[in-house]
Amino acid sequence: MTSPGPINYKGEPLEAERGPGLGCFRFQLIVLAFAIILTPLSVAWGWPDWLSAGLLLVVILLLLVAGQTIIFLLRLVAADRRSRRRPLRSGTRTVGELEDAAGPHAAAASDGAAAPDAAAPNDDADAASDDEGPVRQ
Repeated sequence: MTSPGPINYKGEPLEAERGPGLGCFRFQLIVLAFAIILTPLSVAWGWPDWLSAGLLLVVILLLLVAGQTIIFLLRLVAADRRSRRRPLRSGTRTVGELEDAAGPHAAAASDGAAAPDAAAPNDDADAASDDEGPVRQ
């Protein structure tokens, strides 16, 4: 099984430079917190009903926008992690690299586990972890 390709956004690979950033999200959260506090206070202080209703609509719209922004930011994190397939300080290969190296033998296994003869050959980085044995999930 090969690892999935880049995450697409509107038909193109997702780029971190496009779209809202963390500063925009923080600003949305600050305005949302202010509106959440001000809305019930506007009712308690006897402000006009149309103003209190408007503040309530602002809260609902900000919840929608902030929710969409956080989903976009989480997709950026996922795209970044997929582009870096190996953890920063890892000396061993990732599961995706092991699956890619196993090739057609792993796909032919009926129980979903790779056969012992389909294991990838060890390189110098993996030589230190040979005494640990195979790792299962």
